Amino acid sequence: MTSPAPNVLSRLASELGVHSILASPRDTKLLCLQRFVRLFAYGASTLILALYLSSLGISDARIGAFMSLTLLGDVVISFLLTLFADGLGRRRILVLGAGLMSGSGVVFAFSSNYWVLVGASILGVISPSGNEIGPFRAIEESTLAQLTPSEIRSDIFAWYTLIGTAGTACGTIICGWVVQKLQAINGWTATRSYRVIFGVYTLLGILKLVLALMLSEKCEVEQEKKARHDAVEMGDVEAEGLLSDDENEEPAKAKQSPAVKGTAPAKRSIWPKIGPESRAILVKLCLLFAVDSMASGLVPASWITYFFNRKFALAEGKLGTLFFATNIISSASNLVASSIAKRIGLVKTMVFTHLPSAICLALIPLPSSVGLAVTFLILRSSTQSMDQAPRQAFLAAAVLPTERTAVMGIVNVVKTLSQSVGPVLTGWLAGMGKFWIAFVLAGAMKASYDLGMLKLFVGYRTQEERAEQERRGRPVERRPNGSATR
Repeated sequence: MTSPAPNVLSRLASELGVHSILASPRDTKLLCLQRFVRLFAYGASTLILALYLSSLGISDARIGAFMSLTLLGDVVISFLLTLFADGLGRRRILVLGAGLMSGSGVVFAFSSNYWVLVGASILGVISPSGNEIGPFRAIEESTLAQLTPSEIRSDIFAWYTLIGTAGTACGTIICGWVVQKLQAINGWTATRSYRVIFGVYTLLGILKLVLALMLSEKCEVEQEKKARHDAVEMGDVEAEGLLSDDENEEPAKAKQSPAVKGTAPAKRSIWPKIGPESRAILVKLCLLFAVDSMASGLVPASWITYFFNRKFALAEGKLGTLFFATNIISSASNLVASSIAKRIGLVKTMVFTHLPSAICLALIPLPSSVGLAVTFLILRSSTQSMDQAPRQAFLAAAVLPTERTAVMGIVNVVKTLSQSVGPVLTGWLAGMGKFWIAFVLAGAMKASYDLGMLKLFVGYRTQEERAEQERRGRPVERRPNGSATR
């Protein structure tokens, strides 16, 4: 009799998306590896960013202003790079971004001037939160969506998120203990030990640049002919705005290749095109994501580490271990989110996993004992990022393939812009001894975001779902607001 163990393991691997990531193309694996390297660097620098600035004699209020200015600068750089990424070449933008990341690391390793550091963080890539910053995520997510069939896309995004969070976890614990060991050496100041970390940050940026150069041409935007073919397959409604009137009236001519006609292929425009339906969805999502991101900006990882260091006198090594544990827990929860999404849908998974973390976030500053505060932090991390993979999959499916990079870039810009408001407010509150207000306010705002997503998008049918339904010959009922139901 055959043992049931292999079957159980196979089913578990399928539920967790192991088969999907192992069978993914080389470019998908390279993109995930790039994310690990990048988030490793972000995790290391975020742990000591506020402490480094404080060691230079910079006040809490100016530290908050620094973080806000960094995020505001990222809005401009990321918007421009992601807006034209498909036209200029996705790989080129990823290489450029990695170069900027390395450059900012060099400046932080050698300069003590406040405004020089601000300039480097704006023009380069420095993450105050430990999360994504710069043009990378929008381009990578759009590319992953292009490389991945829709039925396993949530699995790939779950692993993409997990690998990144694991990178952050490894970066925080290694940074924490390296800094603590360096400070134990006779003659080493805190500032000098922090600068070593930014030197490592520079090297990781160079490694990321090398990985970006290894990507193939399959990562670039699909050619116009292929995009046109996909639009036709998605149905007449989705093809609107992508096919010209002449092409609709003369399908036979549209199917002729440029080679047959003897004419040169049309030049690809660097300007993105976003259809009316996608714009309507984009506006709603941007408003909701803005609330969530503004809340995240109030309590980025840099401020949380600063809070625990100041209130409970936790050393860098202990802080690194603590945030390593929370990030590992957060990483593991992403795979569970993928399995849940297959059963209850993307939107419900986003809301029902994110809402408990919002409540725990608001409770973190209330206890007077470090044990209880850490407990709330760990409980928050257990569901904190479970909404990320479903959110990425939902956004990728809600718009056309040719719109994804621009849409994801706009979403990331809106999120970063909203997030930039928070740090300066938290710095002001910290300076007045009211640090706890930032946590409570952030938790309330995140809960509002969850309820808004549930209200607006539960039962919403994405463009990919409707396209599949239309291909099967089932009519799609449309609502006045542009959404659709079964």
